[in-house]
Amino acid sequence: MQEKFQFDLKVLIGCICVFGSAFFFYLATVIIKWARIKGLQIDTASFVFARFLLGFISVLILVALKKKRIRVKKKRYLIGRTIANCVAVYCFFKGVDLTSVAQANILNMTYPLFIAIFSWIFLKEQRDAIAILIVVFAFAGVWLILAPGKMSFNMDSLWALASGISAAIAIMYLNLSRQMHDTETILFFLFGLGSVLIFIFFFNKMHLPQYSELKYLFFCSFSAIVGQYLITLGFKYVTAIEGGIISSTRILLAAVLGPVIAMDPALSASGWTGAFLIFTGNVYLTLRKTGRYNSK
Repeated sequence: MQEKFQFDLKVLIGCICVFGSAFFFYLATVIIKWARIKGLQIDTASFVFARFLLGFISVLILVALKKKRIRVKKKRYLIGRTIANCVAVYCFFKGVDLTSVAQANILNMTYPLFIAIFSWIFLKEQRDAIAILIVVFAFAGVWLILAPGKMSFNMDSLWALASGISAAIAIMYLNLSRQMHDTETILFFLFGLGSVLIFIFFFNKMHLPQYSELKYLFFCSFSAIVGQYLITLGFKYVTAIEGGIISSTRILLAAVLGPVIAMDPALSASGWTGAFLIFTGNVYLTLRKTGRYNSK
């Protein structure tokens, strides 16, 4: 009985951590919107650079405390992961800045759908006709988010959709990298090289922040990094299926909390339908992928 209680407690802790990560990832985007509402003109690139730089500092501290060595085996996987992740984060934050927090988060969470599409195209052994049908079903939800209540859409919404596409590529590279590198090596490369790339490409849009700007840059970055560590901890105690479904609750968090804490307009009926279709598609793909993996 005591062993069962301890096991259930660990699972509960894992679920709380994964759900907490979804909340903190969402909160990071809310802070960007708060800065805009406050009238601060902080460029998207500054938020992205701050996130990668603070992440790199946190990884350096972690590596020093653990006394671990960084060992690179397949550099191209790490570079591919970093570039795709930089594009994903920039497009995501740009989508938050130009549209609404809810819309950007929901469209960013389309990445499982694009993973299914890319797997169909590039990985013949993983082709799954039913999964593609579910993707088509879920993309009806994407359209409802892009064009709520009318047959046209705001071009700015494509930034968030692009973040879902690039996030899918980043995760596919992560799967390849994980076969050869430990967590510290991947994060060291991601945050370190990511900081350099963002600075090189966007240095003309950056400036030394004032104190009022620095607060928003720090708390946005801190929130995102807390989310990253919580999801890493949570997946130690929950299964892939549990973690995948709980992570997808960010769609529902964005839909429910948007009008409350981000001053977003409330989702229309078509917007809610779109969010539900994407959420359902993500859950089904998680269930199906895990089932296929466990059966092998």
